[in-house]
Amino acid sequence: QVQLEESGGGLVQTGGSLRLSCAASGRTFNSYAKGWFRQAPGKERQFVAAISYSGDTTYYADSVKGRFTISRDNAKNTMYLQMNSLKPEDTAVYYCAAADTRRVATPTLPWGYWGQGTQVTVSS
Repeated sequence: QVQLEESGGGLVQTGGSLRLSCAASGRTFNSYAKGWFRQAPGKERQFVAAISYSGDTTYYADSVKGRFTISRDNAKNTMYLQMNSLKPEDTAVYYCAAADTRRVATPTLPWGYWGQGTQVTVSS
């Protein structure tokens, strides 16, 4: 069974940092683009960041640009999201996703695989 599993969420104060991980099991996603999305209570899921299968292109939502960094370690079949300078508006459930494509990283890739999500709460 193909699975994506997020970890690393938690409670942090404004200005703090967290590092999310997304581990894949059941198959290798090394030829897949990967991305992070988030959903706050009462809001639609929104794109956060994406990285191409090779890691040579990345794309960020304007709201996180300069604060978040997406990366991947294909040897470990794992993707990361380093989140710095966190704000209360970053509070959400964060989901990782994978898209079966070798296109450059964009928000509109065919995201066909999703994790269950990890909660990130930033206190003011």
